[in-house]
Amino acid sequence: MSSTSATLSTAQPDSSTKTRTRAPGAWFDGVFGFLAQGAAWLTLALLASILGSLVVGAWPAIEKYGLGFLTSSVWDPVQEDFGGLVMIYGTLATSFIALLIAVPVSFGIALFLTEMCPAWLKRPLGTAIELLAAVPSIVYGMWGLLVFGPILAKYVQQPLQALFNGVPYLGALVSGPPVGIGILSAGIILAIMIIPFIASVMRDVFEVTPPLLKESAYGLGATTWEVVSQVVLPYTKTGVVGGIMLGLGRALGETMAVTFVIGNMNQLDTLSLFEAANSITSALANEFAEAGAGLHQAALIYLGLVLFFITFVVLSFSKLLLVQLKKREGDKS
Repeated sequence: MSSTSATLSTAQPDSSTKTRTRAPGAWFDGVFGFLAQGAAWLTLALLASILGSLVVGAWPAIEKYGLGFLTSSVWDPVQEDFGGLVMIYGTLATSFIALLIAVPVSFGIALFLTEMCPAWLKRPLGTAIELLAAVPSIVYGMWGLLVFGPILAKYVQQPLQALFNGVPYLGALVSGPPVGIGILSAGIILAIMIIPFIASVMRDVFEVTPPLLKESAYGLGATTWEVVSQVVLPYTKTGVVGGIMLGLGRALGETMAVTFVIGNMNQLDTLSLFEAANSITSALANEFAEAGAGLHQAALIYLGLVLFFITFVVLSFSKLLLVQLKKREGDKS
């Protein structure tokens, strides 16, 4: 009997030994969880501190102009009369033009690389497109001002003005001096800059689609476009929308390239695409270093706060769009 109990005590380790064995792993798990949670709270704290500092810095302008700052097109540092409509319009217009060009081009690039590109060309072409994202923005700006601007003025602006001369609305849309700088030029440069980001994300999410789904569609007689539109896009819509929002965020926050080609003019005479204008980031880059402490500096910080709000609205809209797409999937099922 005593030998049996001795054998059992040898075979079954003591509970205190188990506790000592598991303690280091549980301790590391606790530290890891604390650090992960701390990183999340630190991000939120940084976001709140940035927002708070913008509100504090812009408060003199907020107190004086209120929401009228968003609808006023006057920007006169001498008289200390400020309004952000020109910059807000320039930011939104150039970003919209950039998306209008970049999204279909990026979709075509991603579609070609994943469905139709020969194997020998796929890797070098994809690498070349990704390398466009590494080009500094100031290089894009210099190229846009010195090379692309004259080409745009001679071969696009002048022919369009001759074609739509006297046509209601369209004539006003292409009016202005054809000098190769303005809203259209800035929008095209931004489109070239964000195409690598959107195309890379679209290509990656397209490749994530299970081959079995695409092969089944092809086996049923579907064309390449039907496979992409009815199989690949519904499966990867979250990633596609995320890539587009990534490109839009880059377009909204771009500074140097836009500063070179938008014209930096704080007036809004017409809504022409060829008219020189300004953007929020360009105004901040050009004037913040020279703005004295006071209403001028507060107005510039107010512009930064507006850009922060625009970005927040865009991200919120993308989230709502994804929620609506998921609800529609549920309705179909």
